[in-house]
Amino acid sequence: MKFLDQAKVYVRSGDGGAGSVSFRREKYIEFGGPDGGDGGRGGDVWVEAVDGLNTLIDYRYQQHFKAKTGGHGMGRNRTGAGGADALLKVPVGTQVFEEDNETLICDLTEVGQRFRLAAGGNGGFGNQHFKSSTNRAPRRANPGLPGQERTIWLRLKLIADAGLVGLPNAGKSTFLAAVSAARPKIADYPFTTLTPGLGVARIDQREIVVADIPGLIEGAHQGAGIGDRFLGHVERTRVLLHLVSAREDDPAAAYRMVRGELAAYGHGLADKPEIVALSQADTADAEARAEKAAALAAAAGRPPLMLSAATGEGVTEALRRLAAIVEAARAAEQTAAAAPSERWQP
Repeated sequence: MKFLDQAKVYVRSGDGGAGSVSFRREKYIEFGGPDGGDGGRGGDVWVEAVDGLNTLIDYRYQQHFKAKTGGHGMGRNRTGAGGADALLKVPVGTQVFEEDNETLICDLTEVGQRFRLAAGGNGGFGNQHFKSSTNRAPRRANPGLPGQERTIWLRLKLIADAGLVGLPNAGKSTFLAAVSAARPKIADYPFTTLTPGLGVARIDQREIVVADIPGLIEGAHQGAGIGDRFLGHVERTRVLLHLVSAREDDPAAAYRMVRGELAAYGHGLADKPEIVALSQADTADAEARAEKAAALAAAAGRPPLMLSAATGEGVTEALRRLAAIVEAARAAEQTAAAAPSERWQP
């Protein structure tokens, strides 16, 4: 399945049905009077987060969604049927923006969350509503109100516990394949990963969701390489695993470059907890490993984890560190949610 994380969609709710002009004419009833029914309400347009989706590819082939028009009123005080709603099913983590692609409408972060994007028009009154002591036979009815229409943007941000960042060919996809059942494309050339990937890693009876994004290069925030468009998929993570390859001639410069791109992107990525690892450690001898680890430690301000997904070195330790930070963040979120509200109450 192809990956698509942004789509432009046009939605329109249904018009309300028109009211009816009708009169009751029955044998032996001398004064029948008006009995025109009301029109039905037009259908709404909803967006809902559902389980089992991880891409917006469906909205590449269909961009227009319109709810049904309400049924017209009929005689004998019969109200028209309500129009059927239109439902947009999206993956968990989808954000909905206005046409300017900047104004946030809603953020769907849990399965089952839904939001009404456009309300259907009300049905018109039938002529029974207009009878009075001076107008016993009204011959007018209201048309239904028109529905709402708008153009929206859907933007997907994957929900994961940990995110992998680094230069191209830093070993991110290899690490994801080693710790989960995900099978990303792995090859010895830059930008092997073109779309984000997710995997579930298990360690000590704990599970964490790991997100892998395409590698960053210098100037990514200005559009160089694949750019920083996929960094949004690690915005929701609780911790970052920053991989710096032991193949780099200057690991410190590689680390600072990626950190600079994270800071330029913003959205709090540079402030997230970070674990630094010297990846592909099996490709260097002991002396080179020590030199590059020392240079990376000087740049990062802490000793890096020695990591090799190919041989398994440091993989368990990396997962345990990630899981510890994720669990601490989850506990803090639960404590904050359980704390009594500080708002004034009578």
